[in-house]
Amino acid sequence: DVLDPERLIQCPYNKHHRIRACRFPYHLVKCRKSYPEVAKELATCPFNARHLVPQADLSNHIAKCNDKGFLEQDIVNQYSGFQREQMNPVSTWQAPPCDEDWEEESLEQSGSPFVWGMTKHDMNSSSATSEQKNCLPSRVRAPESFPYAIWKS
Repeated sequence: DVLDPERLIQCPYNKHHRIRACRFPYHLVKCRKSYPEVAKELATCPFNARHLVPQADLSNHIAKCNDKGFLEQDIVNQYSGFQREQMNPVSTWQAPPCDEDWEEESLEQSGSPFVWGMTKHDMNSSSATSEQKNCLPSRVRAPESFPYAIWKS
């Protein structure tokens, strides 16, 4: 089916239905509802849900099903991958020591608070006539008010 999605497959519920392989799973669901009596007589292959065979032939189909080989190979691959993981040593990597001390840095910073539109120089100047200056680029302006209002009940 994967190699040729346009290949026609005969429907197990109605032999006159021939469906493209890429649409076959959808058709099976639809036909199962349309033909409930036939559906009772068919069994689904445990290796491929597209394989619907008469219940009496299921054990024979399971023994010969081509998809069983894919499943068995997947199990072998998973098991061998698990064994390789068990053989790999555990990582002994450790993070390098950190030289940062945020508490000390916060004590070293000046005690002046952040004020929108003011530089540290403006706040530290001793002139009584210092007025608020806009430090933003000319194409950007500071907001005149908050974008929300505080409601009181």
